[in-house]
Amino acid sequence: MAKFMVLYMANPADFERMMRESTPEQQKKGMDAWMKWMGEHQASLVDGGAPLGRTKRVDAKGISDTKNGIGGYSIVQADSAEAAAAMLQKGNPHLEMPGAWVEIVEIMPIPGM
Repeated sequence: MAKFMVLYMANPADFERMMRESTPEQQKKGMDAWMKWMGEHQASLVDGGAPLGRTKRVDAKGISDTKNGIGGYSIVQADSAEAAAAMLQKGNPHLEMPGAWVEIVEIMPIPGM
């Protein structure tokens, strides 16, 4: 089976608004949905992942703060990218957020390792 990095994406302003405006009850409901979804897909989850925080950009000019649309990650295993996508499309709580999407990137094996 292949491994895939799953990136949970949305507009940074939407992530910030969700975190700022959600009540403790809404946050608990969201976490309960995540725990249920992760339990249903436990066999395919290599790493359930976590939310991601602030971003730093490092380039030849130095280090700076930046923003991107990545709100979290998981690592899954599946027979193909299409199979991983089908699993992530069905009932994934992240997709409940308006304008949210998921990106799936195959993790390529390093020869000899």
